[in-house]
Amino acid sequence: MKNVHVSKHPLVMDKIARLRDKRTSVADFRHLMGEVTMFLSHDALLHARVKSAKVRTPIGTANVMKLSHDLVFVAILRAGLGMVDGLVKMYPEAKLAHIGIYRDEETLKPVKYYARMPENVANSLVVIADPMLATGGSAVEAVEIMKSRGAKNICFICMLAAKEGLRRLAAAHPEMPIYVGTVDEKLNSKGYIVPGLGDAGDRMFGTN
Repeated sequence: MKNVHVSKHPLVMDKIARLRDKRTSVADFRHLMGEVTMFLSHDALLHARVKSAKVRTPIGTANVMKLSHDLVFVAILRAGLGMVDGLVKMYPEAKLAHIGIYRDEETLKPVKYYARMPENVANSLVVIADPMLATGGSAVEAVEIMKSRGAKNICFICMLAAKEGLRRLAAAHPEMPIYVGTVDEKLNSKGYIVPGLGDAGDRMFGTN
């Protein structure tokens, strides 16, 4: 899968180890999610395009490079909300979009219930964020929604993926770069990643 990039950064490995630990508190879990997101988004944002410009410094004029387009960060609800803070810290001027998709517990198929996004995504770099890539259904659906709104330059980031979901997303959108913190071997009968880290949304919000 040429479009898949698994992080080899030692700090990402360490932080994901702590995210996996069932003893990690809600506060620490949220904080670690934000930190891992910043590492993953650093690589994803290398796809941003720049243009030359001039700025006045206190001493003279400097030839500089500035972004030539908007950035749009897309959170897949609800767990993707935990990655927004890390993304916005990387680029506070970004516009935000939200896509609500839940997985039917019986069929394991994605069901869309909400989509809200800024205008002009067609000329933006779109970064879709979801902490867990399990079956891949929600991720594939989210990318298709963004493409239907005109987005052309899209990448996807997640903290933890199952091989099955990763293959599905990479095959459905082979032109899209995918940045992953780490990859686990399998899914259980309920579609949860094993060994995984549990339900990221529940652990982030303190719900059951």
